[in-house]
Amino acid sequence: MQTSLPSPVALLFSRIALSIRRSLWRPWLVQASLLYLISFVISCTDHREPNPDEPNQLRVQAAVDSVRRVLEDSLGNGVPSLSVLIQTPNHTYFASSVLAGKSPITPQTYFRFASNTKNFTATAILNMHEDGWLDYKAHITDLIPGTNQPYVPATADWNFPNKGQITIEHLLQHSAGVYDSDNDTIPGLNGETYTNYRQSRDSTHQFTTEELIKPLINHQLKYPFPPGAGYHYSNTGYAILSRIIERVYSAKSGSAKTYADYLHNYITGPASRVPIAVSFPYRADDQALPQPNVTSLIRQSPLWGVGFGPVNMSAHVAEGNGYGTMAALNTYIRSLMRGENVLSPQSVQLMQTNTSPANPDYGLGSDRFTNLGYGHNGAIAGYLSLMAYDPATDVSIVAMLPLWDFSRGEASFLTCFRHMYYAGYAAKGALGYPIK
Repeated sequence: MQTSLPSPVALLFSRIALSIRRSLWRPWLVQASLLYLISFVISCTDHREPNPDEPNQLRVQAAVDSVRRVLEDSLGNGVPSLSVLIQTPNHTYFASSVLAGKSPITPQTYFRFASNTKNFTATAILNMHEDGWLDYKAHITDLIPGTNQPYVPATADWNFPNKGQITIEHLLQHSAGVYDSDNDTIPGLNGETYTNYRQSRDSTHQFTTEELIKPLINHQLKYPFPPGAGYHYSNTGYAILSRIIERVYSAKSGSAKTYADYLHNYITGPASRVPIAVSFPYRADDQALPQPNVTSLIRQSPLWGVGFGPVNMSAHVAEGNGYGTMAALNTYIRSLMRGENVLSPQSVQLMQTNTSPANPDYGLGSDRFTNLGYGHNGAIAGYLSLMAYDPATDVSIVAMLPLWDFSRGEASFLTCFRHMYYAGYAAKGALGYPIK
């Protein structure tokens, strides 16, 4: 059973997603990545179709090693590991750069992939749409097709602001204006988010969706734009999507089902089109990662940090509760974006069509990363990760760094976050693909 986290660490645990979204300065990322490549990638040619040979593997490893060393120099402290998996049309490369004396992780090492979960949630919604189980354009107060039940409960504990104006699509693209009780502070809670306030006092607390939206009702919290007319990243919006998936699946199956049930049965499990090694825990007591796994680190000062293993994910269902391996994420995002998984090419195109107000890079549960492609990123409990597929080059990539460094405040955390991206760009550039 997980012990209570020190309050400062719990605060970092629950609020970091907002910092990440504000830090995506993509043009600057690309420029800096190019500077790295100039300094350390050996013999990069302009070929577009890399050969599956040892020299290319060495180039990828050298690129990731160099980014990790630069990150260590920037932080003035060690970086336990930095890993990249990259698949081209002809070959798959994997590089794990670690501190001297440490064992590298492998493509089959488990970690928490956090908000990459949102892409799985969007896939579930669009798959239900294709099957006629729901209409992603419908208002969340509309009836589930073929039933007399609305998508979300018609009860007082679901009367959050603007509920009647919000569509499922709005929630997917973060344009619903649903206040985020996981990332933004709540009145009366000492300047804390709701999830941090509750979990820092009881790390075994079982969260519910009703509980997460209750502060929105009590304080009439919302973002300052009508649904569909703006953008604000909201984990709570995706928590609402989890309940929609649960209610639709339960209605169609005739028995009580969960978000995790649908993902396992239709998107990721043994009976799905492309089975992969991922899971979406929703119980407060389901905290452990399978073996082998990598422990993450949240460093509060040059000499003190907290390692994370077991973590309660019940507050993050559908928005950040997933765990899996780098190999699994690569298989998923590559097959999905190539139209080889559960979604039709038309639905994949919806994911890749960026129509979100005020954020042209975010579609339906999918980000667009310059020269890396379409996918998502994630950060939770000391893990940073990225998955993306680039249709222009037919290259997929997964990057993972199990470190948040706050020894110099948010600045050193953002340094970690950017270098996770740099490693992905460097690995792709080491194989001769354009990143400019």
